[in-house]
Amino acid sequence: MSLRLLPKLAIWINLVLLIFMALFAYINLESLKKLLLEEAVTYADKLGDTVIRATQHQMLYDDRGRTQEIIEEIGKEKGIGNIRLMDKTGTIICSTQPQEIGTLLDKKDEACNMCHVTGNPAIHASSMNRSRQFTRHDGKQLLGLAKAIYNDEKCHTASCHFHPADIKVLGVLDVTIPLDHMNEQLATYRGTTIAITLLLMGLISLFLTIFIQQLVNQPVQQLVRHTEKLARGEMDGTVSLASGDELGDLADSFNRMTLKLKQARDELEDWAKNLETKVEERTKEITAIQAQLIRSEKLASIGELVAGIAHEINNPLTGILVFSSLVNDNPKLDPALKDDLKTIVQETERCSKIVKGLLDFARESLPQKKLSSINDILDLALSLVEHQILFQNIALIKDYTFGMPDIMLDPNQFEQVFINMLLNAGQSMASGGSLNIRTGITEDGLSEFIAISDTGCGIPEENLPKIFDPFFSTKENRGTGLGLSVSYGIIHNHRGNICVQSVVGIGTTFTIELPINGEDKTEVGCGGEMYGKTDSIFQVTT
Repeated sequence: MSLRLLPKLAIWINLVLLIFMALFAYINLESLKKLLLEEAVTYADKLGDTVIRATQHQMLYDDRGRTQEIIEEIGKEKGIGNIRLMDKTGTIICSTQPQEIGTLLDKKDEACNMCHVTGNPAIHASSMNRSRQFTRHDGKQLLGLAKAIYNDEKCHTASCHFHPADIKVLGVLDVTIPLDHMNEQLATYRGTTIAITLLLMGLISLFLTIFIQQLVNQPVQQLVRHTEKLARGEMDGTVSLASGDELGDLADSFNRMTLKLKQARDELEDWAKNLETKVEERTKEITAIQAQLIRSEKLASIGELVAGIAHEINNPLTGILVFSSLVNDNPKLDPALKDDLKTIVQETERCSKIVKGLLDFARESLPQKKLSSINDILDLALSLVEHQILFQNIALIKDYTFGMPDIMLDPNQFEQVFINMLLNAGQSMASGGSLNIRTGITEDGLSEFIAISDTGCGIPEENLPKIFDPFFSTKENRGTGLGLSVSYGIIHNHRGNICVQSVVGIGTTFTIELPINGEDKTEVGCGGEMYGKTDSIFQVTT
């Protein structure tokens, strides 16, 4: 980092400081020069007043000799360059330089042009406007000040000599003083200012270098070293900065990035070590998905087949049922045949129910969806079955989650699904038991679930893959084997999932998941970790 960040910051900061401090020093010097010049002008103005007051009596009596003596005496004082007295015509009548006496000054002379710069001479002007700076032939700088001698009452009423009252100015007193002292003060102040500026620049540069080194350079060097370690693959170190500023935040970000990179590398190494296991797991998942797709195609094919068969045998069954009933009601019928005909009617009606179930299974009726509450539909289904003799020895346990959002579904179809699930659970507990109905929202927050658990006989593991097939039933002659197939189709049309977990002798749990926003479920199966694992699990998803 040497010769990079630290020198750049130091150079630019010092350059900016130098510019502003030089500007500040220049303004101070100009202000001091103006102040000293104003003091010099004030001194020259007061000196002129002193000369006029000292020579006023002699000028009243027109005693030019004594006036010359007084001016020469005053001119000998230290800090006075030249004093000269001129009349209104511009003729020098008294001067500390006797060779000037009697000389006529032109109006364009530097001592006169301040008042005669325009056509009309200025009667009154400020001391600054009456002052001038010039350099003598020997290189010495001087300040000159012209001061008017006005025609006051003593002058135009004196008995010694007379001036008309309409004349405003009788003459001009011109005083020049050297600026050596002012220039010496400016030079001293300039040298002091330059020295102080250089000293301050040195101190500021020193402290800035120390602060930048401590607050910027060292933290940045730590970050650079840490980055170089990351480039070499060393991810065990961290950047330790206790500062609470942006560099501290950057160090924390570096540490978090290092940790995530280390975790990602560890995961990649773990994947490399366990690639065979991962591939096997993925293969099983793909096999399960493939089996599910085959099952769905199989169910669709069976649905088309049974739809055709049902339509073909429904009309003959209707005819058999009608004519059997007519013959049974005929009084000419031999009473010995009535029992046989009654058996024919019963079996025909049973065939009709099977055909109706086949049609319900094969028919792809569109759900009449509306916003509905799962809990309300479950309560309605329970009210239709809980008073049956089948549920007299069964304890119903409702574990609802309240406050769940309503979802789009067909309440009539799901009432049919829940009634079928409840009847299946009740029939599996012939000796009594408990039926637990639980609702809630899945961990990902995308679906609502309904879990119906019984303590019945359970389903053998070899039968689990078949329970959703049409006509498969473990109830012998008590069912058609179409209830779960129809339920599967309804759940499929609502883009939901259904899965079953069962252990023989312990019980069975059917779990239905329905998306809250109506989107397809993408995961394979449902409830594997949410509801606990059992020995035999068969999962079906749509």
